[in-house]
Amino acid sequence: MNSKKYRNSFYEVRQISSIRDMFLGSTEMFADRTAYLVKERPGGKYVPVSYAKVRKDVDSLGTGLVNLGLKGKKIAIVGENSYEWVMTYFAVVNGVGVVVPLDKELPPGEMRNLIERAHLGAIVYSKKCEKLVLEAISDLPEGERIEHLICMKDEHHEDSKSLSDVIEAGRKSLESGDRSYIDSEIDDEALCTLMFTSGTTGMSKGVMLSHRNLAANVYNMSKYVHIREGGVGLSVLPMHHAYEMTCHIFTAFYQGVTVAVCEGLKYIMKNMNEAGATVMLGVPLIFENAHKKIMKNAEAKGKYDTMRQMIELSKKYKLYNKPKVVKKIFKDVHAAFGGKMELLIVGGAPINPKIIEDFQAMGIPMIQGYGMSENSPIIAVNRDRYSKPSAAGFPMPGTEVKIVDMAPDGVGEIVVRGPSVMIGYFENEEATKEAIRGDWLYTGDYGYFDNDGFLYISGRKKNVIVTKNGKNIFPEEIEHQLNESVYISESLVHGIIDEKSGDTVVKAEIYPDYAQIKEDVGELEDIELERFIKKIVEEVNDSMPGYKRVMRIGIRRTEFIKNSSRKIRRNEEGNYKES
Repeated sequence: MNSKKYRNSFYEVRQISSIRDMFLGSTEMFADRTAYLVKERPGGKYVPVSYAKVRKDVDSLGTGLVNLGLKGKKIAIVGENSYEWVMTYFAVVNGVGVVVPLDKELPPGEMRNLIERAHLGAIVYSKKCEKLVLEAISDLPEGERIEHLICMKDEHHEDSKSLSDVIEAGRKSLESGDRSYIDSEIDDEALCTLMFTSGTTGMSKGVMLSHRNLAANVYNMSKYVHIREGGVGLSVLPMHHAYEMTCHIFTAFYQGVTVAVCEGLKYIMKNMNEAGATVMLGVPLIFENAHKKIMKNAEAKGKYDTMRQMIELSKKYKLYNKPKVVKKIFKDVHAAFGGKMELLIVGGAPINPKIIEDFQAMGIPMIQGYGMSENSPIIAVNRDRYSKPSAAGFPMPGTEVKIVDMAPDGVGEIVVRGPSVMIGYFENEEATKEAIRGDWLYTGDYGYFDNDGFLYISGRKKNVIVTKNGKNIFPEEIEHQLNESVYISESLVHGIIDEKSGDTVVKAEIYPDYAQIKEDVGELEDIELERFIKKIVEEVNDSMPGYKRVMRIGIRRTEFIKNSSRKIRRNEEGNYKES
């Protein structure tokens, strides 16, 4: 259902002031519900973990960490998504110290840089990341040596402890009457999470978030989006990202929802089916690939034209408001998503709104939101009962959003004020003053509002291509159009200086879908492939104003370099030329 009547309607939610407040409330209200579905071995069956067990495990781990002398210290987590990852996060922020989630995909040198900058007291890591962690800390300066290494598995390096041993020691202390952890006072305004933004070594910034920042984001977001009782979310994105941690892990826990831990990107559809997932968060690339696969399967069965016709009919007659009807029409699509999917949420980067429209028409609602780590992270989000496919959504309740330095077309920089704005950047006053002016967070994103109050994102300020005559070109807009072709897997648009005119022109780096081209057209030589891709680009050019036309192309043989959330790294030199 998608109606304007819900324009000023909020879901009723309980007030929370901190992550611990949320944690304690949920473990009491939903004690007997399943909080997590986890696999004890790869390929095994999902095993339920109740909210009550999470409470016991977190209290035991927190007590064990305090007894190791880590009270008030910073503790990093490095590893793939797991129950142990979530348990550690909750344990640290609920009464031990400050949690520092680190990207397990970082090279050892960059990992070392962040470990040194964070001044850590301990690192909790997964067995798969043991080699990375040991290499990263191998030559730390004397003053930055790590006091405790804690492995999430019982088999570990001789210099490490096992997480299970720390939990067991904490459990025994609790039984003996040790209340040092569970009676800890929480300062809602103090730093609880230090989150490093993506960037090359020395360039990433440490975003400092408080309990209040995170709790306000969860609380206000839940007024717009509600997951029904019995809902199951599939955790796909890396938990060290603010998007996954706040919008999925925290919000699910707050609402009493079950979270199933995905085994990896290639197991999404399998795990979705096994867990009976009803909701999933993802970045555009995940959903774009799923959409392409759906259309490709329809084409393989000779049903592509029929599929497109039914999608357009569903849009025209709003069949998506009749769940039983639309589910029957698109039964193969629903089966591919496990048969129970009720909501897809996309964020982390702009998505082509046509993807959202198609999924909605097929009876799987999709909404998008917009945010950044510096705002814990959500700034705006579509409501699950009132949304627009091309919009980022409405500003969150309690969050003020305005457009500054506005151009005649209404586009300008998005600035934000509210309870989720970060404390600042860690040990970087200059960057903090640049980002937060007065009470306003300057996002570095361009956007505008429509007459209904929806916020739209045009693109990143730092990515904008500016021509000599002052025209602004947003690469994301052109990339969306290029990526609509089944023969283009990915693209990266940027500006270059034309040697003849001296003006800035648009160039598109393109990674073709070689398998699709081979299947439909055959094996192409380099010159033939370039001509083929140029034809597609020209078709896109015909739909755009002259100043936005793609004037140069580069064809890649390998995928673009991405971060762990599958976003293309725009500042990576290797994405503009291949070695």
